[in-house]
Amino acid sequence: MPENINVDFIFLAGSALFLFCIILSKLSSRFGLPSLLLFLSIGMLAGSEGLGGIHFDNVLFAKSLGVLALVYILYSGGLDTDWENVRPVVWSGLTLSLLGTFATAGCVGIFSVYVLGFSLLEGFLLGAVVSSTDAAAVFSILGSRNISLKKRLKPLLEFESGSNDPMAVFMTVGIISIIESAQFDLASLGWFFAKQMLLGILVGFVMSRVIAAIVNRLNLEYEGLYPVLSTSLVLFTYGLASFFDGNGFLAVYLTGLLMAKQNFFYKKNLRRFHDGLAWLMQIAMFLTLGLLVFPSHLIPVIIPGILISVFLMFVARPLSVHLCLLPFKFTMNEKHMISWVGLRGAAPIILATFVLMAKTPQSAAIFNIIFFVVITSVLLQGTTLPLIARFLKVDAPLQQKRRSPIEFEQREGIDAELVELMVPYNAEAAGKPIYELNLPPDCLVTLVCRNDKFVMASGKTVLEAGDVVLALVSKESLKKLQAVLNKVKQDDGNKPTAIEL
Repeated sequence: MPENINVDFIFLAGSALFLFCIILSKLSSRFGLPSLLLFLSIGMLAGSEGLGGIHFDNVLFAKSLGVLALVYILYSGGLDTDWENVRPVVWSGLTLSLLGTFATAGCVGIFSVYVLGFSLLEGFLLGAVVSSTDAAAVFSILGSRNISLKKRLKPLLEFESGSNDPMAVFMTVGIISIIESAQFDLASLGWFFAKQMLLGILVGFVMSRVIAAIVNRLNLEYEGLYPVLSTSLVLFTYGLASFFDGNGFLAVYLTGLLMAKQNFFYKKNLRRFHDGLAWLMQIAMFLTLGLLVFPSHLIPVIIPGILISVFLMFVARPLSVHLCLLPFKFTMNEKHMISWVGLRGAAPIILATFVLMAKTPQSAAIFNIIFFVVITSVLLQGTTLPLIARFLKVDAPLQQKRRSPIEFEQREGIDAELVELMVPYNAEAAGKPIYELNLPPDCLVTLVCRNDKFVMASGKTVLEAGDVVLALVSKESLKKLQAVLNKVKQDDGNKPTAIEL
């Protein structure tokens, strides 16, 4: 990029690219195209070999921005994850994150040696870089309205994609250090891995409680400072873990995951803020990585890229998934679906910038091959996920999230929460006005959702079967409220359940 370029032009061009990405994201969700692919494409079109003519080759800046973006994307992904859904798949997810990532890297490494003619270390370096599924891609596609998966598949895939980056980082950094030093010390490598993981877990566990305590007790005068506080603490978590040679990515993801199960002030607002920040980071990261690549450099690696992509999608990933999930009770179709959601995205490209920075042999070829593999993976796997899910019969009906006109944030001195409970179809409460239900004194029914329409509630409001009741209730009285709605009609022996939504 020319040094004498006008700063105002940078602001204008940058904002125009961001606006273009946002508008296209609307079209991508409508037509089922992964937004990641569109963002990368826009970056490539804006680059020196595209229509924009922007020359960008600053690998250090791209790497730094990519690391920063992954920090906030992983934290937001953890914060948006329901721990109750993740708990049943923790061990299977960890097995995929550790052993699955290692097995994928090994398979791709051996393939690269015998088919592409790479040396042993170069092959395993390529395998390590491409071994992890990408959190940004998986969170984005599984969080869209185009696909919904049954039971435990979605939390497993999100948990795996958020927790397997540390293993890929460890393998990439470890192999680079071996290449640079020309020595292989298994004991040192094992200690490095153990320290990375243990310190990452420790920092994540501690900071999840520290951040919640600070938010609850600091009592800032301006509410607008809480997102700033949270942003700073997340980055501090990554820096703290990395400073002591722990894995910062694991620390921030675990921090978000553990905070999701805690109650702290402004939780909904902070979750919404970090979701927006994660999108900002995704756009900035993919645009930058798109600018970094030169399309003409991809042409010589088309054949190796296709070979690696096909082997990764149809051999390496399925083999590692099926082997790792042998001890767990997953159906064959579920294993096939998990294999197909092995999306590669920004994480492998960012790790490829590590290789470029180290200037190892074949570094340029590895970067371009990885970029080609990512485009192929997102284009083929990302666009066919809904179709494959239906074919394998692991899809679930799409549930549109109901937007409540009332939001409630926990504040100091208020021991209550806003809950949504559905009135069962055989409940005694159906057909009765609210004032006859003998609700707890510290329970206030605010709204009733009926046929996707909200009705202001009063004592005379008659509840109907299937209504969704929005009630402000203390934690102690929540079970009493559920008991009232759960009470069965005397002529019906089937006990209903007031479902908390």
